[in-house]
Amino acid sequence: MRYGFTTGSCAAAAAKAAAYMLLLDLKKDEIIIKTPKGIEYSASIIDMKKDKDEASCAVMKDGGDDPDVTTGCLIYASVSIKKDEVNDNINDNIKEEVRIYIDGGTGVGRVTKPGLDQPVGAAAINHVPREMIDKEVREVCEAADFNGTIEVIISVPDGEETAKKTFNEKLGIVGGISIIGTSGIVEPMSSQALLDTIKTFLNQRRAQGYEYAAVSPGNYGTDYMLKTYGYDLDKSIKCSNFIGDTVDMAKELGFKGILLTGHIGKLVKVSGGIMNTHSKEGDCRMELIAAAGIKAGVSQDTLRKVFDCVSTEEALKLIKDENKLEEVMKLIMEKVMYYLNKRAGDRLNVECIIYSNELGELAKSEGADKWLTLLVREQER
Repeated sequence: MRYGFTTGSCAAAAAKAAAYMLLLDLKKDEIIIKTPKGIEYSASIIDMKKDKDEASCAVMKDGGDDPDVTTGCLIYASVSIKKDEVNDNINDNIKEEVRIYIDGGTGVGRVTKPGLDQPVGAAAINHVPREMIDKEVREVCEAADFNGTIEVIISVPDGEETAKKTFNEKLGIVGGISIIGTSGIVEPMSSQALLDTIKTFLNQRRAQGYEYAAVSPGNYGTDYMLKTYGYDLDKSIKCSNFIGDTVDMAKELGFKGILLTGHIGKLVKVSGGIMNTHSKEGDCRMELIAAAGIKAGVSQDTLRKVFDCVSTEEALKLIKDENKLEEVMKLIMEKVMYYLNKRAGDRLNVECIIYSNELGELAKSEGADKWLTLLVREQER
C-alpha cells in the first residue's frame, strides 16, 4: 500500500517554496524535504504568488492509501519579512539572528483546552511540524544570507469544513484542522494514529485535573447507557480495539482509575486475555461464552447451538432461556476483571460494565457504580 505525507510535511514544503520565492526570487515547481522518518518528500508546488514583502505557495495533501479526511486539502504557507521583531512563538532553542515566527491562518484550528500539544490560544500546529517548518525556512534564509525575522502563516481554505469530520471540536480545537504528524508520513490504516488520538484525549483529561476517566470501545450502546444510567457514552474516551494499550496509557499518565463500559461482543474477548479486540487479533467469542457456560452447567444441546451463533446477542439469548445468563455473565466478568487488573497492576483501579443492546446490563464489577456516579455528576456540571 502507498503511504502519504502529513499536513506537517505539506506545510513545511510549502513554507520552503514560499521562502525561496521571497528571499531568492526563485520559483520552485517541486520542493524536496526530508521527513523525520528519514523518507524524502518531493512535493509539487502550486498557486505561487509573490509581492514585495510576501510570498505564498500551496501543496495538495496526499494521504496515500490511508482514508484521511484531509487528503485533497490545499495547505498554504505565506512567508513575509517582519519589520518589527516578533517575540511570540519563536523557537527559543535556536539562538541565532534569524528568528522564525509560525502561526495559523484561515482553516487552521486554535487550541481552547489544556492538555494538547500546543498551549491554549496557539494555532493547532504541533511541535514536530513547527520544527520542520523552522528547519526548512531557516535553510533558505542561510542560502540567502538573510538575518532578521520571518513570519510563516499556515492556512487551509477548506480547513474549517474538513475539521467537522475530525475529533478537533471534541478536543477543544476550533476553527479548522490541525497541522500534525510526528514522522512526516502517513502509513495506510495506521494503528499508531488511533493510539495517538486515544493518548491525546487521556492526556487532555489528565491536564484538566481529573484522576479518573470513562473509556469505551465505541458508541455501540449509547442509547442504552443514556436511558439506563443517564450517562452519555459519547463523552467517554473511545479506545476502539486498543483496550490493553489504553490501560497502559492511563497508568502511565497517572490516573487513579478508569471505568470501561462496553458491549459483550467486544468485552467477552477480554475474558480470554485478548487486549486488542480486533477480529484479526483473535475472535473466540463463542468459545469463551461456551467455556463459561460449561462451568455454569449449561446443557450440552445449548452449548452446541452457541457454537453455531453468529452474534453474542444470539448466544446469550439461548443461555437466558436456560436461566443461566446471570451465572454465565458473572463468570465472564470475573475473568474480564482478572485480565484488566493484571494489565493495570497496582497503579490503576479498573472497573467495568458489560451490556447488551437487547438484554440490557449483563454484568458490572464491584466498584463500577461508584465510578459511574462520579462521571454522571461530572457530566451534569
